Amino acid sequence: MFQLPALTEQRNFDAEPTRSTLGNLPEWDLSDLYTAPDAPELQRDFDWLDTACADFAATYEGKLATLDAAGMLACIQAYEAIDITAGRLMSYAGLRYYQNTTDSERAKFMADAQERVTVATTPLVFFSLEINRIDDAPMEALLAANTDLNRYRPVIERMRAMRPHQLSDELEKFLHDQSMVGASAWNRLFDETMAGLSFEVEGIDDPMSLEATLNLLTDPSRARREAAARALAGVFTANIRLFSRVHNTLAKDKEIGDRWRKMPTPQHGRHLSNHVEPEVVEALRNAVVAAYPRLSHRYYALKAKWLGLDELEVWDRNAPLPIDPPSTIGWDQAQKTVMNAYAAFSPKMAELAEPFFNAGWIDAGVKPGKAPGAFAHPTVSTVHPYVMLNYLGKPRDVMTLAHELGHGVHQRLAAGQGELLSATPLTLAETASVFGEMLTFQRLLANAKTPAERKTLLAGKVEDMINTVVRQIAFYDFECKLHAARAEGELTPDDINALWMSVQAQSLGPVFTFMDGYETFWSYVPHFVHSPFYVYAYAFGDGLVNALYAVYREQPEGFEDKYFDMLSAGGSKHHKELLAPFGLDASDPAFWDKGLSMIESFIDELEAMEG
Repeated sequence: MFQLPALTEQRNFDAEPTRSTLGNLPEWDLSDLYTAPDAPELQRDFDWLDTACADFAATYEGKLATLDAAGMLACIQAYEAIDITAGRLMSYAGLRYYQNTTDSERAKFMADAQERVTVATTPLVFFSLEINRIDDAPMEALLAANTDLNRYRPVIERMRAMRPHQLSDELEKFLHDQSMVGASAWNRLFDETMAGLSFEVEGIDDPMSLEATLNLLTDPSRARREAAARALAGVFTANIRLFSRVHNTLAKDKEIGDRWRKMPTPQHGRHLSNHVEPEVVEALRNAVVAAYPRLSHRYYALKAKWLGLDELEVWDRNAPLPIDPPSTIGWDQAQKTVMNAYAAFSPKMAELAEPFFNAGWIDAGVKPGKAPGAFAHPTVSTVHPYVMLNYLGKPRDVMTLAHELGHGVHQRLAAGQGELLSATPLTLAETASVFGEMLTFQRLLANAKTPAERKTLLAGKVEDMINTVVRQIAFYDFECKLHAARAEGELTPDDINALWMSVQAQSLGPVFTFMDGYETFWSYVPHFVHSPFYVYAYAFGDGLVNALYAVYREQPEGFEDKYFDMLSAGGSKHHKELLAPFGLDASDPAFWDKGLSMIESFIDELEAMEG
């Protein structure tokens, strides 16, 4: 059912220029959801939700197995209407909160909204449980008897994939209610702690936020990058007991839930929700880990040479190249660059993207208390998505805009499926975003005026791809190790630090040395807290898009229609069905090598430029 907007994109930005340099940065207009926190429509929807959930339970609880096809269709449609209203309420509360996470009124409003929606929807817990108790033959007969009902087959199949892991009605209701003071509360503690952190960076007078300090890791000055890294390490170390407690608690909470549900692995629930087979994820992970020497190790050795260093420190990882002139890209230019790239692929794509810029669907500026990172939140299928950025005018920020706008376009197209079928599994949710990035990058590359400019663009893209593929698979391995270790007992901060360093050294390669304190950098990554094992979706999406783009480059005829069909499908089809028209199959190990070979080819070109 409904969800809060998740900070699922954690992308790095550079030191903050003035807003006047960047131009007029857009802000959200949330009035398409609700006009104000005290709007009568909002209270009306809360009241309707209370009544609708109670009526739904009174009408259907204990009776799903007796419904005919028409009755089951009416039941699912009533559930979908409730889902839309609950999602609309929580989207408004969540988006408003993320605009200023340090505002106590907004935090209270979101917490109160979450509590009220949770209480209202508790009577609905029976729905999926009863659906799953219907035997296969009667359920198949219902679906076969009604075309409109059969359209919901993917939703029902995903629900029924949880059949082996379902608990009693009473226990499921208890867990639903208890989440408010369980995982949700720990998530909120993490968010508010992170938003409130302050970093004293040597050479900078005023304390800085987490986002602004992370931004300095891409500063042209090596001394400033080092100062930022040491400031981050100092604050993380000072708070490491709290972060260790958060991760220990959430990992144990998950382990208890998984044990009761008889999940075979900590990752299994994520694979089920992604509608992807464990062996496909394992093939992806193994392909990427095997490619570390050909990708990250090789590239970072090149980068050390460009920087004139024998070894790289962690603050050199995202350093700009010496040939990369400092530049600030205004918002208007960023918009033009991305829109031209989208339009060159398809006028339809540009048309779908246009309202984000002129209708208050993007919140772009860096502001005190604003959540870090970037995301696109679909809200509900009857409204439209919203995109959040922390735009600072660097080339990577333009790529972030292209990325999140790709999500937004995808979400707009998928909304046509309706609320229950529009949600795309995470593995495919990154497709349009990464493809939007690739279109923007290829346009910039084609317009490069000098070899130096081409080199800068290629290096930047390789770094982004390594951060997406290598970094995220290293994150995934860290999470796998963390949850496996926590199952054996409480973890000390040193235990977690050691797990982090084991994957970092492996993924980054021998050219890196690691400063004291870097072992704590796991503590700021929101994915580990908000959405365990989410991170492999980025690598999945990148590999998928690289393979898709290769098909587009080889056979552009008819690609556009097939691409929009894929996005418009939302969550109504499995990845095998969606990829089949392109001649691709993610279960084939060679598929992932095809995607990784694109990154390799860019590194080949960079090496060739060295002579």
